[in-house]
Amino acid sequence: MSLIYLVGGVVAVGLLGYLVYALIRAEDF
Repeated sequence: MSLIYLVGGVVAVGLLGYLVYALIRAEDF
């Protein structure tokens, strides 16, 4: 079970980071 939570956490952090990166890029333009 913990492996599922670990993978889910990594995916969530990755998506969150990509979202923040996209917002920062959008503000530059």
